[in-house]
Amino acid sequence: MGNIASANAYTMRAVVITQPGDSSVLKVMDRPTPTFGDDEVLVHVAAAGVNRPDIFQRKGRYPAPKGVPADIPGLEIAGEIVEIGRNVTSWKAGDKVCAIVAGGGYAEYCAVPAGQCLPVPAGLSLVEAASLPETFFTVWSNVFDRGRFVRGESVLVHGGTSGIGVAAIQMINAMGGTVYVTAGTDEKCRYCEALGATHGINYKTESFRDVILKLTNGRGVDIILDMIGGPYTEPNLECLAEEGRLVLINYMKGDETTIHLSHVLRKRLTITGSTLRARSAKFKAAIAEKLRENIWPLLESGTIKPIVYEVFPMDQAPAAHDLMQSSQHMGKIVLQWTVGDGR
Repeated sequence: MGNIASANAYTMRAVVITQPGDSSVLKVMDRPTPTFGDDEVLVHVAAAGVNRPDIFQRKGRYPAPKGVPADIPGLEIAGEIVEIGRNVTSWKAGDKVCAIVAGGGYAEYCAVPAGQCLPVPAGLSLVEAASLPETFFTVWSNVFDRGRFVRGESVLVHGGTSGIGVAAIQMINAMGGTVYVTAGTDEKCRYCEALGATHGINYKTESFRDVILKLTNGRGVDIILDMIGGPYTEPNLECLAEEGRLVLINYMKGDETTIHLSHVLRKRLTITGSTLRARSAKFKAAIAEKLRENIWPLLESGTIKPIVYEVFPMDQAPAAHDLMQSSQHMGKIVLQWTVGDGR
């Protein structure tokens, strides 16, 4: 298709947020094909994962970082590299990759820092590969790096059937940990257990604090990965073990809470958290290397599997967002470009 690096003469199709609002504001429109830098690659996108931050961005509550398309959501992609920057030696045109990006993923082409790309694991489709980066990067960064997980520890993961949840269950289990989860139905709890969780807790009918303390004979868990925030914070602290770590990655039920600091002092707890989107390319590349070393072989062997719940054509992005907001899914939602979309 010629030298994309020199051209905004070429156009592509992208799912665009036409204005802040509900899912109906997502429209497939023409946009200039992105240029890319010396340390970047240009990827012809086959599929893009859908993540909850995409919903917040669509609503106008999660602005894109500087330099990232403000009106094109999408934090993870898979496809084929078509061009490389002059400093890139690790990839070549024709390589199949998946990648975490800071935005712009719902498009036919996406410019990506080379270090944020990972090879499509052997045996996986591009759709399956597109379901991996955002959640796997997030879990590794927060459970294994910030949470300082070591083999033999126990972890409580809230939202067990979310994209984060199904990745965390498998990754922690494979790395020698015990996983407990919360989910909103008994069916979802059993699904998590089949995936490798030791016990699923229906948060609508049970107190996760009481169940965790009972299951651990009062000790509690070593790490909690929490995307709920708000009213979950105090019971989280109550069911952490001594030297436990509460790692926050979202606050879906609010960013304000009241806690008893005595829990923190008495049990020597750590409360931490992070967001990944605005971190540097260097930071994300370091996570990519750890995933490639520790997790990618497990994907290729089938020990860890991508969990794709439903795939939508890219022009049905509104339906994909509606499913995400319903929280009925168990696993990842993926958008796919098809022949009819002009590929």
